Amino acid sequence: MSERSSGHSPLVIQAAIGARALSAHGHDDFNQGQISCRRPGSTRFMIKGALVGFDEATPSRFVDADIAPGAVVDSQAPPELPLHQSIYAARPEIGGIVHSHAPAGLAFGALDAELESLSHEGALLAGAVRRFRDTSNTVLTRETGDAIARCLSDGIAVFLVNHGSVVVGRSVRHAVVFALMLERACRLQLDVLATGRDYAVSTAVDVAAKRDYIFADLSVRSYWEHTRRRVRRSHPDIESWVRHA
Repeated sequence: MSERSSGHSPLVIQAAIGARALSAHGHDDFNQGQISCRRPGSTRFMIKGALVGFDEATPSRFVDADIAPGAVVDSQAPPELPLHQSIYAARPEIGGIVHSHAPAGLAFGALDAELESLSHEGALLAGAVRRFRDTSNTVLTRETGDAIARCLSDGIAVFLVNHGSVVVGRSVRHAVVFALMLERACRLQLDVLATGRDYAVSTAVDVAAKRDYIFADLSVRSYWEHTRRRVRRSHPDIESWVRHA
């Protein structure tokens, strides 16, 4: 059966496109990292399967999961499934989660520094990214997942210090766009810090204006559409299923 006719939902197709976009923007770490999606408020979600890299994700390589601690786990579910279960359980409004080991985010997360509004991305993320320091190990238990969800609280992202980062959004589109923005914001601030020179940041008034305009839902959708077009140009193999996204 071709993927075009396989009946995959548009939401899962978006997540597969998002995985390819994450790969294109430096989030690959062999087959590690996950992207998941759901309808906000649902107890069930879809997540990229184990042993599948962001660069090779397709809709058919996502598996079904449930937020209930005792739910049956698909044999192809990734080991860090509890991370996604805990965040979805704690944040009913969330529709997408990205966990990756992107290099700039990992490096910046290990620093004793907070993201600042020195770029548009920084304006969105300043004050909205937490740090989880309890452990840097793989998230294998619901207890660790719950602790990360508490640390994330109502934020957009959390650095898992010496491990990676987790980014959430009201939709899988938001989660992917914000994950790409987090990596860019971290890279830009690392570059500025490396100069050892003083630097400017946006004022509180400008930060508020940017959040209202640059990061409005309509703007995020336009960033997603641009991202999707780039993925389609770079990955012709997805043409068999991307038309449904």
